[in-house]
Amino acid sequence: MGKTLAYKILESHLLEGNLKPGEEIKVKVNQTLTQDSTGTMAYLQLEAMEPEEVQTDLSVAYIDHNMLQSGFENADDHAFIASAAEKYGIIFSKPGGGICHQVHLERFGIPGTILIGSDSHTPTGGGLGAIAIGAGGLDVAVGMARGIYYLTTPKVFQVELTGSLPPMVNAKDVILEVLRRLTVKGGVGYIMEYTGEGVKNLSVTDRATICNMGAELGATTSIFPSDEITRKYLKRQGREKDYLPLSPDADAIYDNSISIDLNTLTPLTAGPHSPDNVLEIKDEKIKVDQVAIGSCTNSSYGDMMKVAEILKGKQVHPDVSLVISPGSANILRQLSENGALSQMILSGARILESACGPCIGMGQAPKSEGVSLRTFNRNFKGRSGTKDAKVYLVSPETAAVSAITGYLTDPSTWSAPVIEEPDSYGKVDHYFVYPKEKDKRRKTTMMGPNIKPFPLNTALPNTIEKKIIFKAGDNITTDDIVPSNAKLLPYRSNIPHLASFAFTTLIDDFEQRAKENHGGFIVGGENYGQGSSREHAALVPLYLGIVGVIAKSFARIHRSNLINTGILPLVFKNKEDYEKLEEGDLLRLDNLKETIGQGDLRLKVVNKDIDILLELTLSPREEAVLREGGYLNYSKHLDGGKK
Repeated sequence: MGKTLAYKILESHLLEGNLKPGEEIKVKVNQTLTQDSTGTMAYLQLEAMEPEEVQTDLSVAYIDHNMLQSGFENADDHAFIASAAEKYGIIFSKPGGGICHQVHLERFGIPGTILIGSDSHTPTGGGLGAIAIGAGGLDVAVGMARGIYYLTTPKVFQVELTGSLPPMVNAKDVILEVLRRLTVKGGVGYIMEYTGEGVKNLSVTDRATICNMGAELGATTSIFPSDEITRKYLKRQGREKDYLPLSPDADAIYDNSISIDLNTLTPLTAGPHSPDNVLEIKDEKIKVDQVAIGSCTNSSYGDMMKVAEILKGKQVHPDVSLVISPGSANILRQLSENGALSQMILSGARILESACGPCIGMGQAPKSEGVSLRTFNRNFKGRSGTKDAKVYLVSPETAAVSAITGYLTDPSTWSAPVIEEPDSYGKVDHYFVYPKEKDKRRKTTMMGPNIKPFPLNTALPNTIEKKIIFKAGDNITTDDIVPSNAKLLPYRSNIPHLASFAFTTLIDDFEQRAKENHGGFIVGGENYGQGSSREHAALVPLYLGIVGVIAKSFARIHRSNLINTGILPLVFKNKEDYEKLEEGDLLRLDNLKETIGQGDLRLKVVNKDIDILLELTLSPREEAVLREGGYLNYSKHLDGGKK
C-alpha cells in the first residue's frame, strides 16, 4: 500500500508512537515561528522552561501583528521578544519586514520539514511541501526548548485537482470552493493533501494561498507536493539548495477525497460572517464601502502585480477606500522598483506597511454597517473592528475590480492581466537580526510594565463542583472568547486586563459572572474554539476560574490549548444532552483522579438530580498533563524537565 506525502514526512520525523489515525505521536520539529500577538506569551513560557538555547534547526520571531504604537505597550512587547530572541538564538524579524507566513515562505521554508507556529495560518508553508502546523504558544515554546511536538495522528484527505484556472480566477477561489463543499468543520482530523495534474498549473504562492485557508476547514494542515514549480520558486528566492522533490506514492491510499476541475471554477466570495458562507458573485449590486488587499492569504508578488495591472490607468471609485498591504518588505521593494506601486498610488489606493493590519482588526475598521471586501481568510462578526460591518472574502482580482466599480463585481468579464515572475526576487535582509555567537548573547530579557505573569493551574482535584456561568451556541470563535481588535491587541501580554473583555462579543458580564461564582463551567455547541491559535482563549478562562468546557465538539488547536492550561475539554456523549443544561446549573464531577483516564465521565447536575455522560478521550501524555495542572507543570516536573 502506497504512502501519502503527509505520512512520508511524519514518518521521517517520528520519535514516538504509532502513525495511525487517532493515536498521539511525538515528532521532531525542524523550525518554529512566532508572531508578536502570541509571541510574548510563548517566550515567557520558554523562559519558564529555562533552556540554554532553542533545539530547532531554525526559529524565527516575527513582528507583524501589533504594529500600531499608540502607547508603550506594543513597543515594550517588541523589545521583550527581541531580547528573548537574542538570549535563545532566534532570528528576529523587525517590524516592517513583512507578514510571518509570507516571509517564511520566501526566506526559510524547506520542503520535507516540520514547522510549527504560534499562528493558525502556519499551514501556509504547505505550499512548499512542508508539514506546517499552527499550534498554541506553549506547544511552540516546548518545540523550541525540546525540539519536539505532540499531535494526534490525522487522517489524510485528498483533494485531486485537474485542469487550470480560467482568467481572473484565483487560488483563493479554489479554497473557497473547498470550503463551500466541506464547511468550516470539514477538515477536522485531517491533513488536506492536494494531488493531480492541476497542481502543476498552480504557482507556489497559489498553493500557499490554498494551504493558508485550509485552517478555516479546521484541518491540522494542508500540503502540496514539492516539484519543478517548487524548485523554480526557491531558485528565484536564491534558495535552490533547499529544494527536495517530494510526492505521494502513485498508489497512496487516502481516507477521503474530492475532485475539483479548475477549468470550471468561477470567482467566488464568502459572505458574512463565516468563511464557508460561500456564494457566487451575482449580478445583484452590493455597494462597497471599503476594499482591503493583502494578508498572509493574498499578498504575494503575483497577487500584488495583478492588482497593480487592474488598477493601472483607472480610478478607485469615489465612495470606496482601497488599502493595500504587500506581504513582505521585499515585495514592497519590487513594487517600488518596477513601477507597480506608482500605478496603485495613481489609482487612489492607500499603501499600508507590510503587516497583518486590517486582517486582525489592527486599523482600517469599516464604517458603521459598512460593506468591506477583503482578500483575507476570516470574516467573523466584529473581527474587522466594527460589529455591524458586513465583510466579504474575495480574491485580489475581485477586490481590485470592485474597488473601481464601487460594487461587488465578477472580474471574469474584465481583461486578465498577464504577469511574469522575475528571474530573481532578490531579497531585503536588513529587517532580520540574526543570532549572535552563544557566548556573546544577552543573559536577561527586557520586560515592560504591561507584561504580566501568565496564570498557572494547580494539580487536578478529585472533585469539581461549579456552576455553568455561560452557555454558548455553535462555532464559537477564539475572537468571541478573547476579542481581537486594535484596542485590545496591545494587551496580549496582560491576561488580567484581557479578562475584562472575555466573551464581550456575545455577552457583557462574563467576567462578573466568573467572579461572583468563583469560576465555573462553560457549555458550547459544535466546533467550539474555531479560528485563531491564540492560547489567550484558554489562559483568560483559566485566570477567571473556568475548570471545564463542555461542548458537542472542539476545534483542534483550542482543545490542545485547554489541555495545556489544565482546563477539561469535555464532550457530550449524547449531543442531545446539550439541551438539558442551562446557565446556573450546578455541576459536579466526582472521583476524577480515578476516572479521568477511562474515556467517559459521569456529570452530576446537582440541582436537577440527573446524570449526563461526557467523553474525555486522552492520550497517556494528555492525561498526565491534566493531572499535573497543565503542560508547563508537566514539562518542568517530569524527568527533570526533559519530557
